[in-house]
Amino acid sequence: MKKFMKEFKEFALKGNVMDMAIGVIIGGAFTAIVTAFTEDFINPLISIIGGTEFGGQIPLPGPEGNAILWGHFLTAVLNFVIVALILFAMIKAMNKLLTLGKKKEEEKAAAAEDPADVKLLKEMLAIMKETNPEAAKKAEEKAAEAAKKAEEEKKAAEAKKAEENKKGKK
Repeated sequence: MKKFMKEFKEFALKGNVMDMAIGVIIGGAFTAIVTAFTEDFINPLISIIGGTEFGGQIPLPGPEGNAILWGHFLTAVLNFVIVALILFAMIKAMNKLLTLGKKKEEEKAAAAEDPADVKLLKEMLAIMKETNPEAAKKAEEKAAEAAKKAEEEKKAAEAKKAEENKKGKK
C-alpha cells in the first residue's frame, strides 16, 4: 500500500505529459459522474455524521451574501482526489499491459542471441579453420559432443523438476 501511495503521489505531483493528457481527456468524462457521486452520496453521509450542512458557508463582514463557501471547496477537493485515483489506477493498468508485450520480446531476443563466450569461441574456431583446418575439425567435433551432452543434462534436469512438481502437487 505504501508503494501504491508513493506512486500516486509522484503521479499527482509530477506526472508526465502523456499521462496528464490522457488524464485530462478521461477526467472530463468522469467529472459529471464523480460530482454527482460526491454531491448526492458522500455529502449527505458526511452531513449525517458531522451533523452539519456540507454545503456550508462562513459569513463575512461587509455586503450581505459575502461568504466563504467551504462546503463547495471541500466537494471540489474530494472530486479531484476521486478522479485522480481512478485515472492513476487506469494508467497504471495500461502501462502494465504495454510492458507485458515488451518483456516477452526482450526475452525472445535475449534467448535467440548467443552469449558472449559462445561468440568468442565461434570466432576462435573460424581463425583456427584458416590456420589449422585439422585441429578445427577436431574442435568442432568436441564442441558438438559437449553441446549434445549439455542438452541431455538440461532435458534431464527439466524432467526431474517436472517430476518434483508432480510430487509437490499431490
